[in-house]
Amino acid sequence: MDHREPNFLENLQAEFSNGRLWFDRGVVLVYAVAAGLFVVAFTLLSEWAFSLFEHLHTYNRWILLVWTPALTAAIVWLTRRHFPGASGSGIPQVMAALDPALPEHERRRFVSLRLSLAKIGLSSAGLMAGLSIGREGPSVQVAAGVMQHARRWLRPDSSMSNHALLVAGGAAGIAAAFNAPLAGVVFAIEELSRKLESRNSGLIITAIVLAGLMGVSAFGNVTYFGVIRVPVLGWAALWPGLAVALSCGVLGGLFARLLAASLTGSPERFNLWRSRYPVRFAAAGGLAIAVIGLVSGGSTLGAGSHAVTQMLAGETSVPSLFVLLKFVATWLAAWCGVPGGIFAPALSIGAGVGHNIAALTSPDISAALIAMGMAAFLAAVTQAPLTAFIIVMEMVDGRAMVLSLMMAAMLASLVSRMISRPLYAALSDHMLNQLAPTPASAAAPDKQAGP
Repeated sequence: MDHREPNFLENLQAEFSNGRLWFDRGVVLVYAVAAGLFVVAFTLLSEWAFSLFEHLHTYNRWILLVWTPALTAAIVWLTRRHFPGASGSGIPQVMAALDPALPEHERRRFVSLRLSLAKIGLSSAGLMAGLSIGREGPSVQVAAGVMQHARRWLRPDSSMSNHALLVAGGAAGIAAAFNAPLAGVVFAIEELSRKLESRNSGLIITAIVLAGLMGVSAFGNVTYFGVIRVPVLGWAALWPGLAVALSCGVLGGLFARLLAASLTGSPERFNLWRSRYPVRFAAAGGLAIAVIGLVSGGSTLGAGSHAVTQMLAGETSVPSLFVLLKFVATWLAAWCGVPGGIFAPALSIGAGVGHNIAALTSPDISAALIAMGMAAFLAAVTQAPLTAFIIVMEMVDGRAMVLSLMMAAMLASLVSRMISRPLYAALSDHMLNQLAPTPASAAAPDKQAGP
């Protein structure tokens, strides 16, 4: 064993002597910046699209009964015809692309620069329709597609593998979308990769932070929902906090189970109609979402950030049935096959649970229970509790609530695991199974080949 002390000058010379290695690193970091800028552009476009919808809703709310179903049908038709890999959240597609058994030529079905551009346009169109979707999950696929494009500039024997590029890109999408680099790093470990390649871990983390800095540069170092002023939480907050965590765990588990069943073929009768007449199904779903939006006074339309802001401000304009209505509207939007995520709607549903329980038990700690509900419901749906509580902590600048947010997320995720399989894993497995040849088709080539 060599017990010599490291020689700084020799190591420095060795580090900088490999020009091609530094070129590869530079390519990765340039693409990380590009991935962050793509997400920034996505954010600006989606906000403009939803503001356009809000102007339309303010002008004449009844026009939603035509506008929302018509635009939903058009989005689904365009997606299925030209960009089938862009449907849904985007996180299952990245997880499917990370499967080591997936052939290289099949990976572009799930992530590519073309799909990234399509995802930006189609998800923004969904927000223009007023659908209950978010841009955060799609940002994972957008950034992963950008990072995957870096492969063409790297050496064939580069140490930066396709797996590392996809992990870095997906996590960069979370970091830039939520303005939360730490959440991006945890998401890479907890949801996408389970571990980081030791030889590239520093470069991957640097890429994630760079992408997050693009969001900070564009929008400033501000939190998503402002700063929550948390009162001192004593033992009196224990039971309301447990009620929020357990309620979100059950609801989030049911939501994940319902969504996984709907998107993988059950219930059979409705999914048979969905597969035969996808555009009509989307129009019907869009109409139902529009009706729910009218019933809720507009609070369930869009991602839901406005409703969360109102709850945190203590306003009472959010309807008492907001949780149920938002739950159904989000499920219907995802079931229709519209490109869009569930992160932001899940946060708003969890906020609604915390708001309702606070109204019944402890109105004086309403803001804290709302934040706990956001972390708990997101953790229950994704079954990624570390990512969930860090996202919420960074979004609301809730460092004073680290332990309570962690407890809520962990407990809700544990309850959810008793009800449902991990949602994104179930959907990515379904996507991969759809690619697998049937026994009949696999046997057909042998039958025709002959002796």
